[in-house]
Amino acid sequence: MVKMAAFMVDSGEDAFRKIFKFYRRRNPAPDLTGVTDFSGKVPGDRVVPAELDFAAVSDVEAFRVGLKPVREWRAFSLQGYPGFIFISNPFLRGCQAFWVTQCLKTYPQKPNICNLDMHMSPSDIQDVWGQSAATLSSPVGAQRKPKTLLERLRWVTLGYHYNWDTKTYSASSHTPFPADLHSLSSRVSAACGFPGFRSEAGILNFYRSDSSLGIHVDESELDHTRPLLSFSFGQSAIFLLGGTCRQDSPTAMYMRSGDMMVMSGPSRLLYHAVPCILPAAAGHTTLELEGCSPASGPQGGTLLEPVSQEDWTVCCRYIQTSRVNVTVRQVLGPGQSLPPPHASSPWTAGGRDEDGRSDKRSSSDGNSVQTSQT
Repeated sequence: MVKMAAFMVDSGEDAFRKIFKFYRRRNPAPDLTGVTDFSGKVPGDRVVPAELDFAAVSDVEAFRVGLKPVREWRAFSLQGYPGFIFISNPFLRGCQAFWVTQCLKTYPQKPNICNLDMHMSPSDIQDVWGQSAATLSSPVGAQRKPKTLLERLRWVTLGYHYNWDTKTYSASSHTPFPADLHSLSSRVSAACGFPGFRSEAGILNFYRSDSSLGIHVDESELDHTRPLLSFSFGQSAIFLLGGTCRQDSPTAMYMRSGDMMVMSGPSRLLYHAVPCILPAAAGHTTLELEGCSPASGPQGGTLLEPVSQEDWTVCCRYIQTSRVNVTVRQVLGPGQSLPPPHASSPWTAGGRDEDGRSDKRSSSDGNSVQTSQT
């Protein structure tokens, strides 16, 4: 990796873009031996255990959102990336199913905003799940109709809705943030040393097998002292974490189903990207084997409702070839307020190429995720 990075700088193309293209390429397939894998035995030269606040989240509070006790989480930091925490799948067995179902069935519904709003009337996308479930649950090998609305989803915004053209939020474009997702986010942030986190904006990215996410920095939020949280479900991906400039060579790591990342402090404004989704054979998910109901746990119950077998059949079919990433942000700090709304529509969005630049030619069925945010 060091030799490759040196060559990239010498070649006149910034190191991040060159490495992005290296992992993006399909023929020949990139060598993945240098990718950090937090799910196995992690090397100790750059990867060190992250300090968590075990007392900040009780076992009962963790169980209510489907998480293991904080003392059982496998959390890591990377030397050279202060403020970055990687949590390797802290979910209890069977509990990812609820969150996957929420991402596919609940969060895309109105009044939340999605990329389909660019091309279709509100009446045509009122029930994305309902118009897609029958087709996705059809037997394997059955003659398929054109892509379902669910398969055409590229992004959904929650809370303060991100304006892709102006790269801003507006007080006039806001819907209630999902209470269950805030419960999950507040517990994770508290365990990582950030009590009182307010979930004010969320972006769901839906990746197909040929999707990518361009090189970017998440800087639109007014308060950068609060962490950015990232939750990954479904197929695995390669995540690149760079520095404050694009000449900084990024570190490549696997993002597997259930994994979480917390970007805070100096790492909050680092360049990052997702160059590729791994083929199902190499990046398969075991969610189907886990079932769709949380196991019994501490007294106090859970916020997670059981997932029906019918709904889980649809979810499994989707995530066999797809990945869903959820990022949650606190937009405002104490005493801050959003500027006056921009004149453009809050859901106007062009596509982005693999480098995060605007590309108005992309459609809702384009190959890249239609966003410059994680």
